[in-house]
Amino acid sequence: MLSKPTIKYIQSLQHKKFRDEYNCFVAEGPKVVRELLLSAAFSCKAIYALKEWADNIDAETKKAASAKLEIIDEVALSRIAAYTTPNQVVALFEKKAPQPTFELKQHITLVLDGIQDPGNLGTIIRTADWFGIHNIVCSTHTADMYNSKVVQSTMASLGRVNLIYTDIEKWLKDHQSVNIMATTLEGKPVHKLEKRNEAILIMGNEANGISDAVLKLANEKITIQGYGEAESLNAAVATGIVLFSLKEISTI
Repeated sequence: MLSKPTIKYIQSLQHKKFRDEYNCFVAEGPKVVRELLLSAAFSCKAIYALKEWADNIDAETKKAASAKLEIIDEVALSRIAAYTTPNQVVALFEKKAPQPTFELKQHITLVLDGIQDPGNLGTIIRTADWFGIHNIVCSTHTADMYNSKVVQSTMASLGRVNLIYTDIEKWLKDHQSVNIMATTLEGKPVHKLEKRNEAILIMGNEANGISDAVLKLANEKITIQGYGEAESLNAAVATGIVLFSLKEISTI
């Protein structure tokens, strides 16, 4: 049985304040827990799982999990799981240290201006990983990368993509030597862009787009040409389309 302090501690990690205080986050479900366990990016602190999960994991996962594993019942699992239907295993991982400085030349770097939906952020991180984007610069109003919904949707991409949270207006002013592109409703269609092998790409808030102060720092405005009547695209979908277009025309 899990003690009340342990349950309270795990439950507290659903809140950013306590994730920051304890430097830990929660992952749920066989697939995401396995991928994070086998990732070199995160140190596992504890695993709480049903016997069914422990009996059916592969040898590599069993070896990685053995020292941290505690078998619990379904009632205990339901008390520490964030989701209505618990999924066999909950694990605690130590957050990784962000890399605040990185190379911009010969790379495409993603900047997120207030992406507040955790599902969107998680999809953007996983999409960035797919297209080989190594660094994402987030405004302080962007969702926390260790939110449980973000963790769930990124899988191991969370360990492969470096995210930093900062004042993006100041950060962009400090990196004017690289072409800064802003995705807006009006601009040059992405399929008409010239070839390039580096850029800073800004994606805006789901409802309001890119803030005026940040938009003024862009050298170039680009857009995804639409053919229907929808007012706008989902932020994560738009990011995928733009990254695909840039990678298709890039000399990388």
